[in-house]
Amino acid sequence: MVDDVCKPGWLNVVLPHKADISRMKEILKKRKLVTVCEEANCPNLTKCWDTTSTFMIMGDTCTRGCKFCAIKTSSKGKVLDLEEPQKIADAVEEMKLSYVVITSVDRDDLKDYGSEHFASCIKKIKEKGIMVEVLIPDFNIDCLKKVVDAMPEVIAHNIETVKELQLKVRDPRAGYEKSLKVLKNVKKLNPKIFTKSSIMLGLGETKEQVVKTMKDLRSVGCDILTLGQYLKPNNKFLKVEGYIKPEIFEEFKKIGEQLGFVYVVSGPLVRSSYKAGELFIKNVIKNG
Repeated sequence: MVDDVCKPGWLNVVLPHKADISRMKEILKKRKLVTVCEEANCPNLTKCWDTTSTFMIMGDTCTRGCKFCAIKTSSKGKVLDLEEPQKIADAVEEMKLSYVVITSVDRDDLKDYGSEHFASCIKKIKEKGIMVEVLIPDFNIDCLKKVVDAMPEVIAHNIETVKELQLKVRDPRAGYEKSLKVLKNVKKLNPKIFTKSSIMLGLGETKEQVVKTMKDLRSVGCDILTLGQYLKPNNKFLKVEGYIKPEIFEEFKKIGEQLGFVYVVSGPLVRSSYKAGELFIKNVIKNG
């Protein structure tokens, strides 16, 4: 076991410029919008906000209880704000963003799990001429079709950890094969949409298990992969079993590229939406 209070030096975060953060927060507060950047205590808050923000739709309360996530949970979420899609579209225009990531809490309490609301958000943002990436729950294929038909540039769904640690880390309603199926179904519905997933390291996984997970993701056509260090939000959550050195992350990046991922971003402070727009635009679209 590792004392997860004593973090290594490579996890130190440079404090953001308060004026830049305040401006963004004021825009969000004015429209009563939520970003996962804030709700999930992301360590990269201002590294991304100059080009990309990750909006969390359908409220701030999740119907699932994954053991790594700081977002609050309940059996029932908040009533959907039907004006939220337009509010987000107006906010991203005011924030002068070129790329937007939309994610959500899980809404098992809704008939369509919130898929129609996702689609509405995508459509409204794309009306502004802005590219959209969505990070979605484990939608079934009927719900997934609504999202695919709205034509985001990227559809992401996180597998989170290796197969052997799924029950330890994720809500029991999630699952390794279920996540692979979501990514496979996106390609089945529209092979031109880029798919993306993310793996957290430092939960007790082995190198062999991580590589196997990467191979499984490639087997369902996953295009983009991010790998980052798990950091415990507070003492109620899973213990950090190990701090992965930057050179190990670099090794996984090279393995991912050899496996055929279109793009791999791997590092201790990387999160699933880390600089998503910058990475996607510069390294995928511009480079063909």
